[in-house]
Amino acid sequence: MSSSIPSRDSEPARPKRSGAAEMIVLFGRGTTLRSCLPVAAVVGCVLSAINEGARIASGHVAWTTGVQVALNFLVPFLVSSYGYLSAARAVSA
Repeated sequence: MSSSIPSRDSEPARPKRSGAAEMIVLFGRGTTLRSCLPVAAVVGCVLSAINEGARIASGHVAWTTGVQVALNFLVPFLVSSYGYLSAARAVSA
């Protein structure tokens, strides 16, 4: 008759994380900063120059312009982080 009590040598089962949850944890630890910040800086500058350059040059800057410029940097950072973590997960799988 087998016992359903685990032995002392066995490790407790850890719940599996989903891909999204694992990515959020790695993102929170700063795993993507070194690779993705330069990408976000370059792409953010280009997008800001294209999208808000004329408004900034003319001096008609409101708080909404600041939000738009911030998003021009944030979105490329998030996209490159997602790509970095997806590629790292595919290699480790």
